[in-house]
Amino acid sequence: MKYKYVIIGSGPTGLGAAYRLKELGITDFIILEKENYIGGLATSFVDDKGFTWDIGGHVQFSHYKYFDDLMMKALGEDGWLTHQRESWVWIEDRFVPYPFQNNIKYLSKETMWKCLEGLIKLYKNPATKKPANFHEWILSTFGEGLAEVFMLPYNFKVWAFHPAQMNASWVGERVAVTDLQRVTQNILFDRDDLSWGPNNTFQFPKHGGTGAIWKAVGDLVGEENVLFNASVEQVIAANKKIILADGREIEYDYLMNTMPLDIFSTKVEGLDTKYSTIAQGLKHSSTNVIGIGLKGKPNPELATKCWMYFPEKNSPYYRITVFSNYSPFNVPDINTQWSLMAEVSESECKPVDRASLIKDTVRAMIEDKLIESEDDIVSEFLFSTNYGYPTPSVERDGILKEVLPQLEKFDIYSRGRFGAWKYEVSNQDHSLMQGVEWANRVVLGVPELTLFFPDTANAMWGK
Repeated sequence: MKYKYVIIGSGPTGLGAAYRLKELGITDFIILEKENYIGGLATSFVDDKGFTWDIGGHVQFSHYKYFDDLMMKALGEDGWLTHQRESWVWIEDRFVPYPFQNNIKYLSKETMWKCLEGLIKLYKNPATKKPANFHEWILSTFGEGLAEVFMLPYNFKVWAFHPAQMNASWVGERVAVTDLQRVTQNILFDRDDLSWGPNNTFQFPKHGGTGAIWKAVGDLVGEENVLFNASVEQVIAANKKIILADGREIEYDYLMNTMPLDIFSTKVEGLDTKYSTIAQGLKHSSTNVIGIGLKGKPNPELATKCWMYFPEKNSPYYRITVFSNYSPFNVPDINTQWSLMAEVSESECKPVDRASLIKDTVRAMIEDKLIESEDDIVSEFLFSTNYGYPTPSVERDGILKEVLPQLEKFDIYSRGRFGAWKYEVSNQDHSLMQGVEWANRVVLGVPELTLFFPDTANAMWGK
């Protein structure tokens, strides 16, 4: 087999590249997908009791008009539900609205003062040097109190790495910074502060979970352009040839990879082993998704909530989504059932006992007053993926600067959530646009924006 353009992986990045090639009138391309389904980490599953689950708490919001238009084309106007975000932090046996730092008035007076005192000290003695890592950034942005109460424990639970192991360049729009004047006003005037952030409204598919989006985009690309069960064993860079695990060979002119860069680099014959060795320094965490299908109705406190953050040690999860609130069709019968979806991170710094994870999750859900009794559970689901989050470690940018250009010397481009390892541009919209922009580059010679200028991409908002 020979194609001008070969794409490894049918997640949002691979589908974005393929869709754009087709839009440009190009048919000489193929997607190689190692699974027998489309979607990558944006796939959805239906368990044996009929509950729908995503691989994590995906929500749909966008920085790009191109992405918005494609989403509407994929599912149609009637295929979407729109939600006002309600996100909360469960701490000290109570819910605090997100962003946490703007709503510390909900906390006990002792904890509230600890957080406020840290901000006052920071205001009196602001940091004067650039933070060397994410830990230092947290302290210099939020002060010691907020760092101790929420930011440090929560971020360890999310990332499964200590913030000191992470850089601070990824933060951008991802973390609400703190304004002492605003926080003080909220306390004195008992004011809620709820609307921060790019996803304060978001969309979600009416049917089929997030995976329905990418199945639909796959249909637009055309199943004839996807080779399933096609696991890449080796890439012979000098000959521009791919060898699949089953022995099939595919020749190409341009190759776009979306499999994890550390794994992919070891498969490229012709890439100096120095660079494949360097790529092994990239860090990532694993994701465990635990779905709990329940009978009855959520308690009134959960009736309108979207997702909740959990910084405290009693629970294994860092985030829980009331998934039945995203769409009534995520459960078999919304009149008699509802669902919670928990996420647990894992790494060598934060090991997890997957065998007891469902049991541990249910115990903590009862402790955290999310569910009343195990007797209400009608379905349990567990999905674990070893590559869940690309960690923006302190070494990451240096590694990418060395490895990605070496691959491009062979007309090999590594893009997407794990292909390019840039967490700050790895939402569904970013990931799709990395594929679209790659196609524009190799076909039209147009420079890529999203991967190389994350701050610019994140400032666009539907333009």
